[in-house]
Amino acid sequence: MRIDIISVLPELLESPFSHSIMKRAQTKGMLEVHVHQLRQWAVNEYGQVDDYQYGGGAGMVMMCEPLANAIEHLQNERKYDEIIYMTPDGKRFDQQTANRLSLYENLLIICGHYKGIDERIRQHFVTLEISIGDYVLSGGELAAAVVVDAIGRIIPGVLNDETSALTDSFQDNLLAPPVYTRPANFRGWEVPPILLSGDPKKIEQWRYEQAVARTTERRPDLE
Repeated sequence: MRIDIISVLPELLESPFSHSIMKRAQTKGMLEVHVHQLRQWAVNEYGQVDDYQYGGGAGMVMMCEPLANAIEHLQNERKYDEIIYMTPDGKRFDQQTANRLSLYENLLIICGHYKGIDERIRQHFVTLEISIGDYVLSGGELAAAVVVDAIGRIIPGVLNDETSALTDSFQDNLLAPPVYTRPANFRGWEVPPILLSGDPKKIEQWRYEQAVARTTERRPDLE
């Protein structure tokens, strides 16, 4: 899979993709992440990519011309399954969306800044708008990093134990059950005996019951 990202602050994305699972995915050749500085397509020698809003109002808007030129330049090199715009008013990102996007070959993500991007780019280029929550960030870069991480980790072969991703929260509309590790007794706080029983069927049933109970308590909207 290849993911291209258009940003005015690509430096913000250097660390998230240079460590841990995202680094492993790229080292294995299962994921490519390419971040493109939008100012390459600026409208003048000063690197301008934004301008004042028509109609007045506070805040700048990212201009049509640089974004259109950037998108078309990248489209000339490959066909994108989705052109994604990170925006607070987009579709709420969830595990099912991550699962679907992980099956694609090429994704293009646009990171907004200031008051957002000119609406005409959304109308004529963007195929999917994504929000990671009901709040506003300084730009789309951190949101893009969240989306890429969620997608990249479930690409087959990225995790050492591929079954790990299948038991994550939200994969089956349930929160994950409690987990424990050594020691079995810490300060008198003991691991549930069922997990030490060595009986896979009973352990699986216990985990399912715990997942249901936790979901009912904390996220009844998922049921």
